[in-house]
Amino acid sequence: MAASPGTPPHDAPVPPLLIACALGIERLALRAGGRGGAPGPVTVLRTGMGPKNAERGLARALGGGVEGGGDGTGTAPAAGVIASGFCAGLAPGMHPGDVVVADETRGPWGVTPCTAAHVLTEALARAVPGRTVHTGPLTASDHVVRGEERTELAATGAIAVDMESAATLHTALRAGVRPVAAVRVVVDAPEHELVRIGTVRGGISAFRVLCSVMPAFYEWHRSLLLPRR
Repeated sequence: MAASPGTPPHDAPVPPLLIACALGIERLALRAGGRGGAPGPVTVLRTGMGPKNAERGLARALGGGVEGGGDGTGTAPAAGVIASGFCAGLAPGMHPGDVVVADETRGPWGVTPCTAAHVLTEALARAVPGRTVHTGPLTASDHVVRGEERTELAATGAIAVDMESAATLHTALRAGVRPVAAVRVVVDAPEHELVRIGTVRGGISAFRVLCSVMPAFYEWHRSLLLPRR
């Protein structure tokens, strides 16, 4: 029985999990989820806003090794990487607090397929019961998207947009073969545009949901360690 690419042998060290976000409030929410149940070392990395900061932060973390090892060079287990935090929903009917699981990210570098998106979708349905979990393409922007621009991006088939996920996953794979994923919580949507995160009820709702996603991340991470037929 052969292991799938990126799946370590049974006697190999458990690869670490690196969760990258842009904002301090996102890191606060993710850390509030705790580390109970994590199959290996976990790092929650704040990169700063925008694709350039995401690229620099990931390159530094993976080049220098993340907590527990995993520098992506082949001398240690390659860290799994999840880009997480808030996003803007693009599809009609989305609400603040909905969850977006990317099946791919789209950016200036092209399309990056995500690993085992179905596992995350199922795990998040259990982790945040009562919340809608959407799966589809997550596209990139280098600025906050509003109004007509949101409509134009939706016409491409993307279901959500953020500034860091595409850069995060592209940089992660450039540093070495590894599982990658992107999970975002909708903080505003076509019918629910916000001025600032945390200033209205929608932002608070999104924060509470982001506090609850870590068990699903650990389930995804654990699933990648299982041997594949």
